[in-house]
Amino acid sequence: MNQFKHKSTKTLRIGISIFMLILTFGIVGYEVIEDYSFVDALYMTIITISTVGFGEIKPLSEMGRLFTSGLILMSLGNLAYLGTSVVTFIVEGELFEYIKNNRVNKRIHKLTNHVIVCGFGRNGEQACLELLDHNQEFVIIEKRDNVIDHVKEHPELLYIKGDATHEEVLISAGIDRAKALIATTPNDADNVFVVLTAREMNPNIKIISRASERGSDMKLKRAGANNVIMPERMGGQRMSKLVMQPDVVEFMEYVLLQSNKDVSLEEIGCNYMCPSFEGKSIEELKNVDRSGVNIVGIKQRSGKYIFNPQNNDVIQRTDKVFILGSIIQVGQFKKTLERGK
Repeated sequence: MNQFKHKSTKTLRIGISIFMLILTFGIVGYEVIEDYSFVDALYMTIITISTVGFGEIKPLSEMGRLFTSGLILMSLGNLAYLGTSVVTFIVEGELFEYIKNNRVNKRIHKLTNHVIVCGFGRNGEQACLELLDHNQEFVIIEKRDNVIDHVKEHPELLYIKGDATHEEVLISAGIDRAKALIATTPNDADNVFVVLTAREMNPNIKIISRASERGSDMKLKRAGANNVIMPERMGGQRMSKLVMQPDVVEFMEYVLLQSNKDVSLEEIGCNYMCPSFEGKSIEELKNVDRSGVNIVGIKQRSGKYIFNPQNNDVIQRTDKVFILGSIIQVGQFKKTLERGK
């Protein structure tokens, strides 16, 4: 189907190109042979190739009549070819496809603070489902025609057909405005190239990449990835954990992956924290906070994690806190942290 669509587009372009050549040929011919002005030559060429039957601007010379006859013969074949191309273009749906792609591109152009997902295989599709579940805007970059056809079945998905290793494709996806990029192509070399290119184009973007082979994780981190996920390794670890600690695994999956949002594990940046909390302890924060969330961890600026922090642990503006609670409780905690009450 895609081959036919590409063929109809090519045919239409050829028809339009030939028409423009004939139009130019007619204008130049009437200017040279009959000494017409540009406007008269354009008018005479149009009424000739359209065969509308209007009269001549002025009587033609013998050479002008021969030229006009040849122009009519050339234009008849071209108009038939062009007309067929236009009908084929519309019937095969490429006109609708062109309009739809324009709409998608306009929506992508308006995105800010979004996520770019490179590759829509099993891992990429799952990542997109999670992003949808969290109402996070994202753009898919995929180069395979059959996969793009699958993406198009979901009108809410924004996509770009292209190779994510090319800079112009990343620019089209808004790499300069994006907050994160997820590289999930099945080829580790492609992922390395995507990470290198994205990091160079946006030094502040968060990059998460998939890796399949041993050693690729270190290469990806050196290329600029913040995090590297190895699905095969994680799958093996999860299976062993289900044998040794099945309830722990199910509990964590419920907290992290469940969709009803009864409970949520969130990370909260303290960069917007009220100055009155700066340098204060967990206990002092709890005395003010009435949200009911549980603070289960702190990540310090150095990268050190504090699990199950004690009441005397201090929070700094450069820290991140991990809290467990409902969506409403999380919202209340954010307000308390920002307003100081």
